[in-house]
Amino acid sequence: MQTRRARPDDASMVADVYVRSWQSAFAGLVPQHYLDAMEPTREESSWKKRIAETRWPMSGVLVAETEAEIVGFAGFGPSQEVPAVAEIGTLYAMPEVWGTGIGKHLMLATLTALGKADYAQATLWVLEDNRRARRFYEAAGWRADGAAVEDTTGGASLNKLRYRRALG
Repeated sequence: MQTRRARPDDASMVADVYVRSWQSAFAGLVPQHYLDAMEPTREESSWKKRIAETRWPMSGVLVAETEAEIVGFAGFGPSQEVPAVAEIGTLYAMPEVWGTGIGKHLMLATLTALGKADYAQATLWVLEDNRRARRFYEAAGWRADGAAVEDTTGGASLNKLRYRRALG
C-alpha cells in the first residue's frame, strides 16, 4: 500500500470509496434514504473538481492505494474559521479495509503533509454518535475542543464535534 497525491483521473475511485464508506459508516446515524440514494457517478465530477483545485501543500487530497485500487483517501485545507489552522475535511476508507492499518497510515501521511505546509494545528469534525470514528481519532492524538454544530444531512438533526490536535 502506498499514499500519494490524488490526480483528477482518480475521481471515480475516490467517489466510490466516499459513497461505500458513507453507506457503511453512517448506517443508523444518517437517514437510510439518504445513504441509499448516494451514487458514485453523481459524486465523481465534484471530486474531480476538488482534486484539480488543490493548492499543494496548503490543501490537497491524498489517496491510499494497493496494487489494484484506491482503498482510502483524505482531503485537507485551511480551516474556514481560522485559515492558519488546517482542517481535515475527509478521511474515508473502504469498509473491507477497516481495522487493517490503512486509516492510520493515511492519517500519518496527512499529518506529515500538514506539517510540511507549516500548519501548527489541525481540526476536523466528527459526528458525535460515530463512536468508531471518535475512537480512531482519539487514538491518533485528536481531542474534542468543545466546539459543536448541528448538521442536517438527509433531513436529520446530527451533532458534530470539532476535534483538534497540535502538529509537529
